[in-house]
Amino acid sequence: MARGNEDVWIIIPVYNEEKVIADVLENVLQTFPNVVCVDDGSSDASAQQILGTRAHLVRHPINLGQGAALQTGLRYALGRTGSSYFVTFDADGQHRVEDVLTMLDLARSGKADVVLGSRFLTSAETVPWIKRVVLRTVVALSPTARRLKLTDAHNGLRLFTRGPAEALRISQNGMAHASEIATALARSSWRVAECPVTVLYTEYSRAKGQSLINGVNILFDVSMSRRGR
Repeated sequence: MARGNEDVWIIIPVYNEEKVIADVLENVLQTFPNVVCVDDGSSDASAQQILGTRAHLVRHPINLGQGAALQTGLRYALGRTGSSYFVTFDADGQHRVEDVLTMLDLARSGKADVVLGSRFLTSAETVPWIKRVVLRTVVALSPTARRLKLTDAHNGLRLFTRGPAEALRISQNGMAHASEIATALARSSWRVAECPVTVLYTEYSRAKGQSLINGVNILFDVSMSRRGR
């Protein structure tokens, strides 16, 4: 059983990840004892896989989208005694525990209230080319990303200290939640820092077509936000 880091909660939105979620949780729970998975209306056996671990499980009866799952997970973790740090973590095996530890060190040092993972502070060769182009374009087009001096505006690996976590209100249920979070941070007085992380683009995640689909969604979100300014 993991020892230490009892003040950290890992928040994992889950939608139809029965093939990998148990392995992801086994890896995370070796270092972080507090994990909450929000099963966002999965139609497969994701919930059963989660119940076979020590992770906490919260379920949406229908699919509401990743933003809603993150908000549910944050509310749950904020209600746990002794919780001080809150990390959003993907369910598909793309994120690394060692990167969370590096981000946590930065937050514990008192130099940042929010730490965002970035694929582009070091070599980005592992990032699929279409996603690399999309994410670079997002940074160039987004006033919010420029204001925060972000190199990676849509990385799902994020760490919030308690103050920002309590203030965060995610109302965008789909992929637009990433832009919403960045906008909220840009309008706040919280100290935001980026930290280099490695995203593991596995055969499983590539087979789901995430790079292309998410890339189109991200560009659409940025386009709509610019029209609404």
